[in-house]
Amino acid sequence: MGIISPPANSSANSTLLNPILPGFHPDPSCIFVSEWNNTFFCASSSFEAFPGVPIHASRDLQNWKLIGNALNRPEQIPDLAITNKSTSGIWAPTLRLHNGTFYITTTLVFDDQPQTNLSRWYNILLSSDNPYDESSWTDPIHFEFVGYDTSLFWDADGTVYVTGSHPYNLQPGINQASITLSTGAVGAITNVWNGTGGLAPEGSHVYFKDDWYYLMIAEGGTGLNHEVDIARSRDINGPYESNPANPIVTNANTSAYFQTVGHADLFQDANGNWWGCALSTRSGPEYIVYPMGRETVLTPVTWASGDFPIFTNVSGTESSWPLSPSDLSIPGSGPFINAPDAYTFPPGSTIPTHFSFWRLPNSQNYAISPAERPNSLRLTGSTLNLTGYDGNYAATGQTFIGRRQVDSFFTYSVSLSFAPTAAEDEAGVSVFLVQSHHIDLGVVLLPSSSSSTSTATSSNSNTNGTALTPYFRLRTTSSIPVPSPIQLTPVPASWTQPNAPLELRLQIEACNLTHYAFSAAPVDAAHEMLTLGYGEAAAVSYGFTGTLVGVYATTNGGEEGGVEAYVGDWRYEGMGQVRD
Repeated sequence: MGIISPPANSSANSTLLNPILPGFHPDPSCIFVSEWNNTFFCASSSFEAFPGVPIHASRDLQNWKLIGNALNRPEQIPDLAITNKSTSGIWAPTLRLHNGTFYITTTLVFDDQPQTNLSRWYNILLSSDNPYDESSWTDPIHFEFVGYDTSLFWDADGTVYVTGSHPYNLQPGINQASITLSTGAVGAITNVWNGTGGLAPEGSHVYFKDDWYYLMIAEGGTGLNHEVDIARSRDINGPYESNPANPIVTNANTSAYFQTVGHADLFQDANGNWWGCALSTRSGPEYIVYPMGRETVLTPVTWASGDFPIFTNVSGTESSWPLSPSDLSIPGSGPFINAPDAYTFPPGSTIPTHFSFWRLPNSQNYAISPAERPNSLRLTGSTLNLTGYDGNYAATGQTFIGRRQVDSFFTYSVSLSFAPTAAEDEAGVSVFLVQSHHIDLGVVLLPSSSSSTSTATSSNSNTNGTALTPYFRLRTTSSIPVPSPIQLTPVPASWTQPNAPLELRLQIEACNLTHYAFSAAPVDAAHEMLTLGYGEAAAVSYGFTGTLVGVYATTNGGEEGGVEAYVGDWRYEGMGQVRD
């Protein structure tokens, strides 16, 4: 295989720590832009999370700041609201720069539709002249291309090509065509390479070097057999000759902690050194516990004149090409990837750039610092809970807002002011992966008989006169493993006040690699913090995305907008990364 140990000139090497973008940042595409103060930019997939296509910037390859999201306005991608199935949404963007303009191609995928329904692939192109201003990203231009993982390449004669993956269940292969960027018009489709015979040739990128066109792809599927392969040709349209040393990067069939390495992109730094970014999963070969999903990793690459590129093995700690001194002077509205959260939602503030909704939000369900309770985020409960209709669909929307888990160990907590009035009114915190996989600690109004050990004061009655009582409800929705039984704990009577909202602090802690601890306390009495139970990280280790931690409000099938909750003092603090 075309994989080597770290670069030999160790006296000038630096130590590189992976992942560079921890958490839900799959399918990375990165570029180096010298004219923007020698800055590196990376885009990644977002699936059904909104805003979509987060873009991070760095000047030293070590400190990465979220500078915006390319898809940041609902009108840019209205059909995200009607996607169905957890693997639908925005797949695999490619980020490129040409003549001072940044371009992104990506695919809105309706993955519930059969492969024979060609409308399941909605390919779009958008551009910006200033990635630090996310409002500068244009409304998308649709272009006809059957498939996904589309990537742009500018040839020396001025022709622009789009290269992408044909649906592999129909006919596996990499297709290519010319494209007019101003209109999205696509020329005749040419099949340029079918890969090495591995599953699902995809994630294609074209590079021109030493009078060769290099076509790099992923194969094996985005699981334990994931790999990167490369071929080259003297002609943009082929035929492409496969590298006899393929795969050029993979951790398949190894005991490495970093698995599923693939879907790579190549770029150079200011010194001409080559780097490869890729996705990887911190799961080990067991592939059971990986709640942060597919993350962005970086590795040095050697690419001699006339040869194929040679990647360094991907691991948590690598010896790399020399890295620039730490540089935090990056503009943009978002935080650095490892920055803690401390938000009180004061008047005049906005939703932080790194917060995410699931699909497009119902804007009326979120209000910062409302007049009746300044310095809080008001959530108006949705009819649908976090599972939605069936774990896949949620056409009317869900009231949820979260942020990516980006640390192996962390503590996340919020204050919650909540006055439920009807049975199943609920608000709480969640470790949310997708609708079919999440762990929720909710404060919910239930009949007093729901627990034989109830000590709380009844807060209301339902329509048939049954007394209702606030409970903590910890429940897991997952297909793997079998979820733990629902745990109900009455809110202690000493934590309640007659005719007053519940004033609580809810907390999630990743206390080890396998479990999350869920706790609660009165908002002004942290010393009374009560651990209510645990959720398994394996239950939210699944699919294409990674975990979010956040807050939700729902009537669980009741009236839309029938309940409100107020969230404050939002805190997230990373406590450490595991890299081996």
